[in-house]
Amino acid sequence: MIFNKDTAEKTAELLLQINAIKLNPKNPFTWASGWKSPIYCDNRMTLSFPVIRNYIRDEFSKNIEKQFGKPDVIAGVATGAIGIGVLVAESMGLPFVYVRPEPKKHGRQNQVEGFLQKGQNVVVVEDLISTGKSSLMAVEALREAGANVKGMAAIFTYGFEVAEENFKQAHVDLYTLSNYPSLLTLAVAKKYITEEEQATLSEWSVHPDVWGVEV
Repeated sequence: MIFNKDTAEKTAELLLQINAIKLNPKNPFTWASGWKSPIYCDNRMTLSFPVIRNYIRDEFSKNIEKQFGKPDVIAGVATGAIGIGVLVAESMGLPFVYVRPEPKKHGRQNQVEGFLQKGQNVVVVEDLISTGKSSLMAVEALREAGANVKGMAAIFTYGFEVAEENFKQAHVDLYTLSNYPSLLTLAVAKKYITEEEQATLSEWSVHPDVWGVEV
């Protein structure tokens, strides 16, 4: 995982300010997977705040080229990363496509929507990385369409070990604007949480699949 410390902390603060990230270790959220979680992240909220979405767009545009070289195409993962992906593609003067979770069941049955030629270099934009499974399914769809995936850029990652292993096995380099450790450091410094709550939140990230489960 690649990131810049200053960018990671600033991005974390912006996400906290607009409640795109909510921290609640005393009353955890329940994810669709059934996992109990003291954090909830909805980065689509950033699209409603022009200053913040422009900051994310600019950081992506600058760092995508720095980390991966300028690609031929930007691809967004549906649905959460379509909006920010379009903004990044527009900023970089590049074509845009997006990737569905699965092929359409009618029409041309596309999974990759938009014009993509075989052999083109693609960077994938994602809003959030948890286990990485759905993000890497998008990478696989692009590869099956003949694209050369140079890497993935995401707004935020929880930094789970399973995600790091999944990206390693898929041979995909991941750059993120922010991450969970940077978020916790910033949250304590800005008094969003106490040091005691930080310890609880840190424990969750080690074993999120069993955290909060009563034995």
